[in-house]
Amino acid sequence: MIAGMDSAPARLSHLNASGEVHMVEVGDRPATDRRAVAEGFLTMEASVLALVLEGRAPKGDVLAVARVAAIQAAKRTWELIPLCHPIGLTGLEVRIEPSADGRGLRLEASARTTGPTGVEMEALTAAAVGLLTLYDMVKSADPAMTIGPVRLLEKTGGRHGAWHHPAAVPS
Repeated sequence: MIAGMDSAPARLSHLNASGEVHMVEVGDRPATDRRAVAEGFLTMEASVLALVLEGRAPKGDVLAVARVAAIQAAKRTWELIPLCHPIGLTGLEVRIEPSADGRGLRLEASARTTGPTGVEMEALTAAAVGLLTLYDMVKSADPAMTIGPVRLLEKTGGRHGAWHHPAAVPS
């Protein structure tokens, strides 16, 4: 059972009745406003974090580049994840800030659409690629950086309605 969903046994939507992989049919679903928020973390040495936050990284404004990379990735999720539908994003916001523990950065991606399928994968893809971009831009200063966790925090809209990660505070 999926936390926050109904009590029916979980059924994997990307498998048909014969257990074969297929792309889910969403054409008969109503268009609804949908939103998904994902987050991810990049842990690094304190000196590298200072370089990033003070804008002194050798490759320039790494936070701006990571935000653009996250947006670009969300728009191309359907090309990266085989069973995702191409969807029209109506908005995507990316925030990057020091993590609460002070050991690195937290990236939050909030994706929105009005359509027959959700934007969870777009938000997660944005978070992951934004973090990979940050890693790439400062890896020479700290190759031991660690990415993760990356997780869905919340989603709204669609047949299942609102869902919030059990360990996350709703936004």
